Amino acid sequence: MTTSKALEQTRILVQAAAEACESKKGEDTRILELDPIDSGLSDFFLVTSATNDRQTTAIADEVEYRLKHDFGVMPHSVEGRRKGDWILLDYVDFVVHVFLAERRAFYDIERLRKSARPLTPAEFDAELKAALAAKTLTARKKAAAKPKTAKAKAAPAAKAKAVPAAKPKAAPSAKPKKLAKKAAAKKTVVKKAAKKHPAKKS
Repeated sequence: MTTSKALEQTRILVQAAAEACESKKGEDTRILELDPIDSGLSDFFLVTSATNDRQTTAIADEVEYRLKHDFGVMPHSVEGRRKGDWILLDYVDFVVHVFLAERRAFYDIERLRKSARPLTPAEFDAELKAALAAKTLTARKKAAAKPKTAKAKAAPAAKAKAVPAAKPKAAPSAKPKKLAKKAAAKKTVVKKAAKKHPAKKS
């Protein structure tokens, strides 16, 4: 069985193959979504009917051409093209069955695959579009949520930068002490000079 991403791609290919069947006037086209327990390797069967063997060949050719041209996908194997009453194109993840109407009724694949969920191409297309729309919406929500988270993380850092750093206190100047010492020294010199040379009496 395929992963969710691969299954999505398989659905797109099945839808393209169904459109190819209908463009060549395939009748009663059905897509069987197979039960994972019962399906083996394939996820889907695409079944359509034609009124003659030339039409079965034309439908099979159109499916093969579109998938190769638009998606670069080739069938793993093709069976029954020469006889034309039942052409099988095996794309591994899905299988296309192009029947003559009477052959389809005889083999009755839909009845054999009771656990499968039958869908018309329109129903299948609606489900595919809804799934793709839901995926796109989820991706947009995730993308919108990312910038908010980044801003929230950046906010505390910005606040931390805004707080100014405390200025270091200036060291007390040594000049006042030096001046006081000089003044004290001058007074001492003056006193000594006054003792050595006393003032003369008039």
